[in-house]
Order: sequence, then C-alpha cells, then structure tokens
Amino acid sequence: MKDKIFGVLQRVGRSFMLPIAILPVAGLLLGIGGSFTNLNMLEAYGLLDAMGPGTVWNTIFSVMSAAGNIVFANLPLLFAMGVAIGMAKKEKAVAAMASVIAFLIMNTVISQLLQLAGKVVIDGNNVTYSKDVLAGTITSVLGIQSLQMGVFGGIIVGLGVAALHNKFYNIKLPQVLSFFGGTRFVPIISAMVYLVVGVIMYFLWPVIQNGIYSLGGAIQNSGYAGTFIYGLIERALIPFGLHHVFYLPFWQTAVGGTMTVAGQVVNGAQNIFFAQLADPSTTEFAVSATRFMSGKFPLMIFGLPGAALAMYTCAKSKKKKVVGGLLLSAALTSMITGITEPIEFTFLFVAPLLYVIHCIFAGAAYMFMHIFNVGVGMTFSGGLIDLTLFGVLQGNSKTHWIWVVIVGLFYFAAYFLIFRALIKKMDLKTPGRESDYEEPKLFTRADVNARKEGQQGGTTFSDPTSALILKGLGGKGNLSDVDCCATRLRVTVVDGTKIDKDILKASGAAGVIAKGNGIQVIYGPQVTVIKSNLEDFIASPESDHIDEIGKEEENTAQEQAEEIDPAEIEKAEDLVCALTGEIVPIEEVEDDVFSQKILGDGIAVEPTVGKVFAPCDCTVDNVFDTKHAIALSTEKGANILIHIGIDTVKLEGKYYDVKVSDGDKIKKGDLLVEFDIDGIKGEGYKVTTPIIICNTDDYSDIVKCASGKVKAGDKLLELR
Repeated sequence: MKDKIFGVLQRVGRSFMLPIAILPVAGLLLGIGGSFTNLNMLEAYGLLDAMGPGTVWNTIFSVMSAAGNIVFANLPLLFAMGVAIGMAKKEKAVAAMASVIAFLIMNTVISQLLQLAGKVVIDGNNVTYSKDVLAGTITSVLGIQSLQMGVFGGIIVGLGVAALHNKFYNIKLPQVLSFFGGTRFVPIISAMVYLVVGVIMYFLWPVIQNGIYSLGGAIQNSGYAGTFIYGLIERALIPFGLHHVFYLPFWQTAVGGTMTVAGQVVNGAQNIFFAQLADPSTTEFAVSATRFMSGKFPLMIFGLPGAALAMYTCAKSKKKKVVGGLLLSAALTSMITGITEPIEFTFLFVAPLLYVIHCIFAGAAYMFMHIFNVGVGMTFSGGLIDLTLFGVLQGNSKTHWIWVVIVGLFYFAAYFLIFRALIKKMDLKTPGRESDYEEPKLFTRADVNARKEGQQGGTTFSDPTSALILKGLGGKGNLSDVDCCATRLRVTVVDGTKIDKDILKASGAAGVIAKGNGIQVIYGPQVTVIKSNLEDFIASPESDHIDEIGKEEENTAQEQAEEIDPAEIEKAEDLVCALTGEIVPIEEVEDDVFSQKILGDGIAVEPTVGKVFAPCDCTVDNVFDTKHAIALSTEKGANILIHIGIDTVKLEGKYYDVKVSDGDKIKKGDLLVEFDIDGIKGEGYKVTTPIIICNTDDYSDIVKCASGKVKAGDKLLELR
C-alpha cells in the first residue's frame, strides 16, 4: 500500500510539470512589468515623466505585466487541467475538458451560495462584499466571484476528475442512453460530482481561511519570534494560495503597524516604507515595517537557486539537459523577480519534506533580517530588481542591505548542501530522478532483435516485444493483475491454460514459471521497464489486435539470438567480489531461477558483513524500488545483477540503505548498499546474494576465481 501511494504521488508530481513549465516566463514578465509600472517606485525615482502613464515605456511594461499576471491569476485552472491530463490513463483530452467543466461548476456553485448568503452582491459590473467578509478571502476566478482556494482548488478538481475519468471513460450504458456512454459520460459525472464538492467547499474553506487570518494579530507584537512565525506561515501558505490573505493585512492595514511620516499618519508596512522613501528627511527606514518584507531577499535571490543547483546535481545524467533548462529558468525567475512558485512547485509535492525545511528557512530569513535591522522594502517581491532599487540605491546606511548578501551566501550553501544530502539519502524523486526510462536498455540480445525485426517489417506493432508478451499471456482479457519484482514479471491470469511459454520466450524471457493462475516470466533486471512498456501497450488500441502476430514473428527472436556482431562487445573483463563472506556455487542457491541459471551464470556469496561494493567500474542501470537488487552495466558490455537475499522483494525495502541512484557512474570498490543481515534473517529470509552476468551468452566462458571465504575486493569472476 505504501509503495502504491508513493507511486501515485510521483504521478501527481509529474503532472504538475505541465503548468509549471510556463511559470518562469510568466514570472519574468510579471516581475519586470509590475516593478516598472508601480507609481510609487516611479515617483520615488523621478521616472514618472519618462515611464509614467501615457508613455511608450509604460505601455510596454503594462502589457508585460498583464501577460504574466494572466497566467498567475489562472493557476488554479491550469493545475486542474495539468493534473487531470497527467493522471488520466487514456483519452487525456477528454479529462482536460472535464476538468475545466468541473472547475467552472465548483466555483459557480460557491459563487451562487455566496450571493444567496448576502456575502457578495453583484450589480452589473459592480461587486461589493458584506462587512463580515475578510479582505482577500473572496476573489474573481475566471470572472466568477468565489472563495480564494489557490492552486489547491485546481488540484482538488484535477485529482477528482482524473479518478472519475479512469473509472468511467469506457462505461457502457443501457441502449436508450448509449449516446452518453464512454468518454461522453466523463464530463457529465464530473459536473454532477463537483456540484456537490462546490457546496462542501463553501462551508469548509472559510474555516481554513479564518484560522489563518486570526494568526496575524498574535504575530504583530511578538518580537523576533513573531517575525520567524510570520515568515514560516507566509511561505507555508503558498500552495494554498492563501499567502495574500495572510500578508496583505500586514502590508496595507494597521495590522502591520502605524507610523507618522512627514506629518501624516500611515497604516501598513508597505505604505510606511514608501512614505519614508518619498520623505527626503528619512535617514533610516523603519525595520518595524520592513520586517514583514525584507526576509524574502536572501530566500529568493540565494536560497532557492541553491536548491535548484542541488536538484540539478542529483538528477540522472541522461535527464540533466532537460531538467537543467527548467531549473535554470526557475532559479533566474526567483533571483530576478522574486517569483518563487516555478521552483517551489518542482519539489513541493514530490518531496514535501524539502518544502517543510524551506518554510523553516523562510521564517529564519525574516528573523535574521529583523535582527540585523535590514530596512529594504519592496513593490512586488524579493528579487534583484527590488533589492537594487530599494536597497542598494538607497545606501547601506539607510537600509543595511549588505546583510542580505552576507546571510544570502550562507543560505545558498545551506540550501545546496541540505537539499542535496536529503535527496540522495532519502532518494527523493525531485526533477530528473523519476524511475521511468527515456530509452530502455534491454536485457537480452533476443529482445533487441525482436524489436529490430518489428521495425523492419516482421510485425507492424509499435512495440513488438509487448505484443508478444501479451499474446503469450493469453491476451489482455486473461489478465487479472500485472506486477514485477527485481527480475520477474509477476502476473495473475484468469485461465492458466492460455499461457504460451514459447511465445513468452520469443519475447526475450529467460524462463517462465507457471503455478496455477500465478505466472512468473523472468526477464532480468530490466523487468521494470518491460512491465511499464507492457502496461502502456495494454492501454493502447494496438493491444486488441495481437492475434495478427504469426508464428514467423514469434520465432524471429530465437532464430536471430545468436546473430551477434563480434565487434559489438570486447569479451574480456574481470570482476571483484562485492561482499565479504563465503562463496556459494550458483547451482546451490535455494532459488530455481538462480540455481538453474535462468537469468545467467554467476556466483553467490553468503555475506558476513552487510555492505555491497561495486565489483568494477560501471553505471547503475536500475536500483529496484524494493532496494534489494541493483542492475549494473560496464562499458565493455557486461550486464550485472546483484540480488541481496532470496525472495527479499517481500521486505519492500526494509533493512536496506541504498547509496547510489539510477544513472550514477561508479568506481570499483564504491559502496552501493548497506543492509541489516540480522534484521533480514529475523524476518525469515536468507541473505545469500547471487552476482549474475545476465548476458552470459555474449561470453565464451565465465571463470569463477574464488572459493571458500572471501573479502570484498578479491578477484571473483573472469569474463572471457
């Protein structure tokens, strides 16, 4: 259950990438345009004549600001669509349309209830709120007066619609209603469900909003501790879209302080700062006001770019180019404009622990700026634009802006080191660390040839390997459940007599074990990729036509299995022992898959020390989700599987601490895994560890060079 929940969360996280991708560009447009159309800023710097209303520059920056703002103003809808598209298994366009309908209906229901309760009065183009409505709790959503739910409103819609879509997109209705069946039913059921959800949210969401607003008064008079809490809460509310509800009273009302400036009483932290900015007699800006703003600068200019660099360095090598573009643009957006959502949303949902740490750092940043009397205010957010205009250009004596840089450098290092350590230690699936393969590396030459034959006309299927597997399993109507462990496709079928082992072996399987309706098809360490490809194929229309595969295509792989170009592989390589313990001949391992060499030849070790080291210089092809097995490959072509324990897939990763990740380049002797021998044995499992050469057929001989007791690093195998 834990793994399934984690898998769903990863899918949710990946679905966020679609709307997130537009945020960096939108952030730059909004940040630059918003800053240079702010009348207070233009007046303070004497730029009203050159860049004020009516000028060409004002027109340009106004258009930029509007173009960026429209994206952020409609983030809830973008997330509703993005999550629905990402989570839908098929017919994704229908899911997107249904999410828009559900989103509109939910907010319309809320709007209507607000009007019936007298909280909102709409008279033509005029909208007024009752006196008991807290500022910022009601907003316009696509022109609909609704509760401010932020991106969480969109996510609630996206997840719900995706669940409804996956359940009903192929529903069959009675003949008289058949027109409304299938995909047409999805928008219908989504509309009905979210009518009810709208009613629920009308009553539930204000409770959350009121709780947040009530914190403001307590923070104002609580010194450094209050400043820390303010910063922590402000950042924690970003995902809910409620941070505006929280900080606006501090910026614009007496909640943020009252001060007499140039003979005028001014309320609100931001208003106080700009009043002092316009007052020539100001010698030092009031920190009592700027403490609600200045904490953003070290966080946004230094901290989050450090987090971006950490995520980039932890990404798999083959994904760094794509991930680098996303993270670089998000980091620059944060640094220049102070728009942080593009980078925060890259780790918020896939690694919430990192966001918790981020919120704590945010609170500390505000507190440090308060302690060091930093008096830098802002028009929009804490980027370089506002720091330059309202900090550097005002002079250090008035703002003490230099502390932003000093604290910021520390923040950059802290974010980078802490994020990187936790991502590696906990295998957090930040961008570029997802388990899916861009181009799977298949485990047998037969599988490669089967695919090549398919491309050359032997079969018209886009994925001939999956087609063979599905036919060998008796078709998708014969499947009850499809799963896998480290090396085996584990399938539950309806009728075991429909299994065709010859076809399965033609697909590249090293062996097939059938026990009643439980089928195990052994493919080796790349089985997770094979399973993923099979599931995609089953979901495609092609899977309905597997009977078109003829005997000639079924036998293609086996006929060509020996046709290997000798130039492809150098057939000489040495491996050292990966563990300390006692050698066990592979034939004596208490598992038929290993002892009968179905996966390939090799040797096993009964370990006495719970550490596994790299047997050679190699690349980590796959660390299995259950952490009990690692697939490696060398530059000379050896495919190596280290399987720690027998049947230990059932432990689901318990007692294992993996030190490497998919795509890592490692050297001989590097530590790969630590495991608890006593813990594993205490659960009733053996720790015998086979070390298998999965592409044994590519070698003329595999010589065992060790026996008896061995230490990690002793010569173990010679591949000839």
